[in-house]
Amino acid sequence: MLSDIEIAQQSNPEPITAVADKLGIPHEHLVPYGSNKAKVSLKFYNQVKDKPAGKLVLVTGINPTPAGEGKSTVTVGLGDGLRRMGKKAVVCLREPSLGPCFGIKGGAAGGGYSQVIPMEDINLHFTGDIHAITAAHNLLAAMIDNHLQQGNELGLDVRRLVWRRVLDMNDRALRNVILGLGGLGNGVPRESGFDIAVASEAMAVLCLAEDLGDLKERLGNMVVAQYKGGDMVRARDLKAHGAMTVLMRDALAPNLVQTLEGTPAFVHGGPFANIAHGCNSVVATKLALALSDYTITEAGFGADLGAEKFFNIKCRKAGLTPSATVIVVSSRALKLHGGASKADTAKENVQALEKGTGNLRQHVENVRKFGVPVVVALNHFVSDTDAEVDALRRICGQIDVPLVVSEGWAKGGEGTLALAETVADTVNGASPGFRHLYPDDMPLWEKMRTIATEIYRADDIEAPPAVRRRFDVLQEKGYGDLPICVAKTQYSFSPDPKLLGTPSNFTVSIRDIALSAGAGFCVVLTGDIMTMPGLPKVPAAETIDIDQHGNVVGLF
Repeated sequence: MLSDIEIAQQSNPEPITAVADKLGIPHEHLVPYGSNKAKVSLKFYNQVKDKPAGKLVLVTGINPTPAGEGKSTVTVGLGDGLRRMGKKAVVCLREPSLGPCFGIKGGAAGGGYSQVIPMEDINLHFTGDIHAITAAHNLLAAMIDNHLQQGNELGLDVRRLVWRRVLDMNDRALRNVILGLGGLGNGVPRESGFDIAVASEAMAVLCLAEDLGDLKERLGNMVVAQYKGGDMVRARDLKAHGAMTVLMRDALAPNLVQTLEGTPAFVHGGPFANIAHGCNSVVATKLALALSDYTITEAGFGADLGAEKFFNIKCRKAGLTPSATVIVVSSRALKLHGGASKADTAKENVQALEKGTGNLRQHVENVRKFGVPVVVALNHFVSDTDAEVDALRRICGQIDVPLVVSEGWAKGGEGTLALAETVADTVNGASPGFRHLYPDDMPLWEKMRTIATEIYRADDIEAPPAVRRRFDVLQEKGYGDLPICVAKTQYSFSPDPKLLGTPSNFTVSIRDIALSAGAGFCVVLTGDIMTMPGLPKVPAAETIDIDQHGNVVGLF
């Protein structure tokens, strides 16, 4: 059996100009990075972004498990299936971070015969977008420390600096560091730390900005510290936002690639959904909608994180209206949620699968609260049995949601034709009814309570008095109309990653709330979520290598 990278390396990609021709993108608006990937100019985006939009389909999933679900694979396969039906479809994905690629999670380019290519480029440096964000973020950090060193004219409170540094690699040793050691010439000593680059607010800003002016404005709005008097210090107060925009200028332009079957794909932006809003860029999504009849996009992790933030944050900010949602499951993952061990997920266990469908049911119910029709896609594994598929089909029938077996991993677009037909029928038969979970004018505390009780099914929320006061302060300062972005484990509806399935009788404990004024949301931290991951005991980096011909090996 060929690995994902071996399948990708045996493909014969079309020239990126031919892919652009399928969407009517003039060649003069391409900025090629080699022969098979390119950026599309912002000038062209501005010319077409207000054209009548096609249908927007979100692909999400149940709470992820070590057994795998295959959300990106289904997303790519669905785009290929729609193309095989003669539909003008485009795939929109996020860019993967180097940290997980060399750590444990794997890539974000799909798998098997439902991949976007060049797979190894996408999973490594690609077009340098994340590096640009890293540089811009750390430029601001350097300017903060330089301001302190040069006399602190603005009167920044060193105890209330919130802008840390970032690195696009899992490195737990950098979570907490001491800066400025070594004497007077080496800066002001203070505690700080590193986050992973995709957790930077600059990444969220990139994915929500719609043009260079908007990007600069949002970067300038980012809060980095407090004055000694308590007011907020922003990047524009340090005169850093112009230079940051220069560093991120090219990164704002969306990246055009293709699937193994030549379906156009935009891969652009990569915020994590467990610590940010988990969606690809607004620019890429709106460009795809303007150039196609169907835009297939993906939100990170399970629907309790990625889909909720897609609906409540991205769609709200960008004025998007999704037409359908595909929830991806695998029989293996359902059995894990039903109590089976990971070692036994390849064995038939209808009882565990049926129990695990409680997790699916809750996600289906949650998505319907946004007024969006749902299709369930079973990402097919060779170990799936007829009895398990029949059981899942029966349960989906009980909640009146179509189940379609997706075989994109093994067969590409041919294996997703049934899913593509079902999605097309669902989109064309749906009446517009999209709605947000909460209104803009609901207080921040009540917005968080609504997410916790309606999406996670918690009994209530709680926070220490100091944190509760921070909610009130943000409300009083005029930020109460912002949406909530919850930082929470992806493995459970609850903040406890060990509570699989459908946990109940729990309260969501809130550790803190932080203002992301540039991105335009408030981040609420729950549980023990980390903004700088660590490497596992056996990192994926141990198997990644290169042969004498320059071919990457061991990358998934």
